[in-house]
This record gives sequence, C-alpha cells and structure tokens, in this order.
Amino acid sequence: MKNIAILCLSAIVLFGACGNSGKTECVYQQLGLDCSAPVNTVSEVEAAAGWVSLFDGRSFTGWHGYNMAGIPAEWSIEDGTMTMQYVDGAESQDIITDKEYKSYILSLEYKLSNGANSGIIFQVKEDPAYSYPYETGPEFQIIDDIAWGDQIGESQRNACNYEMYVAEGDFNKPIGEWNHAVLVVDGNKVTQYLNGVKVVEYEKYSDDWMQRRNAGKWSDFPDYGKYDEGHIALQNHGTQVWFRSVKLKELK
Repeated sequence: MKNIAILCLSAIVLFGACGNSGKTECVYQQLGLDCSAPVNTVSEVEAAAGWVSLFDGRSFTGWHGYNMAGIPAEWSIEDGTMTMQYVDGAESQDIITDKEYKSYILSLEYKLSNGANSGIIFQVKEDPAYSYPYETGPEFQIIDDIAWGDQIGESQRNACNYEMYVAEGDFNKPIGEWNHAVLVVDGNKVTQYLNGVKVVEYEKYSDDWMQRRNAGKWSDFPDYGKYDEGHIALQNHGTQVWFRSVKLKELK
C-alpha cells in the first residue's frame, strides 16, 4: 500500500509541472511504464521497475481456459495479438492467467471490432462450482458504447467497473484504434485508467462498495467480490477483441 501511495503523491506533484497535455505521460511514468517500449515487450526501464510480460506475442504461455487445461478453440494468436473468433454474441470460453495475483498493476492494450463486448475480470476464483469468471471477479468493462447504445446502462459502458462504478468521462479511442487500459489493485483499493486518465476508483469492502455489491445483479451471485487473490481473465463474449502488450507489476 505504501508504494502505490507514494506513486500517487508523486503523480499529483508532477501533474502540476506537466500541465494538462502531460498528464498521460506522467501517469505512465509514475507507474513505471515505458511508452516507448516495443509492442509485447518489457523495456529495461520497465524491468527495473518490476514489470514482467504476460504475453510474448507468439503463444498463450501463462494462460489457459477457465476450468480447463488448455486454450479454448475460440482463441488464437493473430498478428502478435490474443484474440477470439466471432461466435454469436453470447459469452463463451474465457481465458485466465495460470498464476493468481493479489496486489499488482496490470497494463494492456486492446482494440475493438464493431459491436464488440469483452472485459478484464480480476480476483477470479477458478473452481468447477462456477461457470464463468464474472461470478467471482470484478470486471474492467470493454465494450463498443456506440453500437450498444441504450441497450446498456451507465455502469455497463466502456472502462466502467461493470455494474458497480461508472467510468468518469469518455476517453475511448475510435473503433479500430488501440486503447490502453491500466488496472491497479493495491490491497482493497482499486483504480482503473483508460488511455492515461483515471476513470474509476473505489475501496473494496467500504460501505459504498458493500451497498453496490448487494444491490442489482450481484445480489444473485453470493461469491462476487469474495476473493482478494485470484486469476486475471480476458472475456470472450462472442465478439472479437484484440489484446497485446499485456504486462504486470506485483506490489509489495
């Protein structure tokens, strides 16, 4: 907790020096990210800051299908990205990290196809008792807001903490362009960034979190948010999304 608090304080100080145009660069700098690093690599600067790659651009090493040993047939490597093939718009087989994580920073880039729907689900418990990662893990929502329009609610839009916290502002890149998502899980404090801007922040188990968790959709899922350590999942919702430059830094 101390490490990320120092980073956040430093970021506030730097924001004053950088001005509005430099805020994105300052956020990345304070998180130890090197924006000049080639795709699917960890630079020397990032490695020194504790970052490791979760995807080499060539294989699914370090990943497997939820509740299965290998990689689902729906997933493939395409031009240095992890992606899924179109099915029918229904949730199919998600993939998860082999390892479980507790406190960390996750950084990745994603690109949407028209009408795409996906997500980054974290603190996931892998167990045959559950059919999908979302039954236990919160979700950094990934979706084409424009195509879905009024079919989705405010807390279901891109970069929201799905059905919990609305993302502040609209910092989405156009369909076909790469977006940069950063997820910080520091103990009970969770922060989500989209394209260098903080869009969601909450504290797990706070009165506000408990009220939201026990209302609406999650009242039907008794183990949602139950686990503080778990896998990270990329959701296959029957539409195509591309992921690359997936990297992670564990926090002490």
